[in-house]
Amino acid sequence: MSRETTDVDAEPPDSPISLRGTDHITVEGTNTEETIEFYRDLLGMPLVLSQPNLDRSELTHLFFDTGDGRLLTVFVSDERDSADATAAAPGQVHHLAFRIDPDEIDEIARELDDAGYPVSEYDRGAFHSLYTEDNNGLTLELVADKFAVPDDRRGEVLATAQRHRVERGAEYVDSEHMRAALEELGIEVVEREIGDAPAGRGR
Repeated sequence: MSRETTDVDAEPPDSPISLRGTDHITVEGTNTEETIEFYRDLLGMPLVLSQPNLDRSELTHLFFDTGDGRLLTVFVSDERDSADATAAAPGQVHHLAFRIDPDEIDEIARELDDAGYPVSEYDRGAFHSLYTEDNNGLTLELVADKFAVPDDRRGEVLATAQRHRVERGAEYVDSEHMRAALEELGIEVVEREIGDAPAGRGR
């Protein structure tokens, strides 16, 4: 099926199951102390629960609040060393993405670099992203929205921007399509001022 003929729509499909959102995402981690240092002490995610893994008691299960009540959980062990991750195979996690305040992009990039986590920055069309890796070698994307989009209308805005992109024959959604989508949907267009960056593909 062509990418351009795939149905893209924000309306809930006629499916037998209806989900209510993301509860948590779990990744296989490495060293306990370094994982906490990265996610809690550097990225500022509160560690809200720590207990033995219910299925593999030799591991500890850490629960971090990502900032909106949704959780990132990590399986860790003091017996594991932080190490570089290998390329993800089909079905495995490629990267995790978290939202950041657009006004804090430069500060966040500087703090990560100062802590020994190099950053690359890209204009991703609909948003702006910083890329780095956690202590386990897992790629993280920190996303700054170019436009203020209500959380409960995010899917609707993106689906409408997608239609504008296709109608205009563009390869990627960009600011022009996002602006047109917001205007069409009657949402106030509030564009954030974010510096220029290469329109690269990241990692």
